Amino acid sequence: MPLASFLPTLPWPLIDIVVNVVAGLGAFLIAYGVFLDAEKRQDAVFFVGAACLLVYALWIGNIIFSIAMSGLAAASFVEFIEIMIGYHKDHGVKNEPPKI
Repeated sequence: MPLASFLPTLPWPLIDIVVNVVAGLGAFLIAYGVFLDAEKRQDAVFFVGAACLLVYALWIGNIIFSIAMSGLAAASFVEFIEIMIGYHKDHGVKNEPPKI
């Protein structure tokens, strides 16, 4: 094969590389989601990030990590759907001066 010497063999199987890249993407997305102001966008990013890390948690076989990422993904997805259908109420603190 002419390209065999040009393309070296990878030290890991391709599936291991893909799962590790997905895990890195998930960790980045969850960290990035903390800084988003739009709650709809934040929930979507949290859902995708948690789903990526859930894939990794299932791959390594860690049950606690799998449960944590399943819970975060489910909560983010439910809140995203509530925002989309208009059911979600914002109970946060408003930056308004008190009415006198």
